[in-house]
Amino acid sequence: MDAADQKASADHRTAGGALVIPLAPRKVAEDVRFDRRELSEILNVYGRHVATGEWRDYAIDFGRDRAVFSILCHTGETPLYRIEKDPKRAAKQGVYAVIAQGGRVLKRGPDLARVLKVLDKPTRVVG
Repeated sequence: MDAADQKASADHRTAGGALVIPLAPRKVAEDVRFDRRELSEILNVYGRHVATGEWRDYAIDFGRDRAVFSILCHTGETPLYRIEKDPKRAAKQGVYAVIAQGGRVLKRGPDLARVLKVLDKPTRVVG
């Protein structure tokens, strides 16, 4: 084995006399997630509605294309509302959306706090 063969076998594996060059590892796309600030805003709204007895449970789902916070009235039911974070929509309609039970988009936009305001019912003066 001459010096060139030794260098090739040291840098790359050989298989049956063929030079095998490993490919660079593919970058695996990470799941879309809510960060701490986003979860804090969502949980503040959720907590207010839990205190009034309207909502009782939630579920969080992280996927490759979006993150979803589902609000449930009872465990095992379909969500009353879904708060979605979809970065692919950032340039056009906004990253965040609140979607009602039937699939109707109640509000969409780039600012989570403004989008979540659709879930807070306006207060009425009783008198």
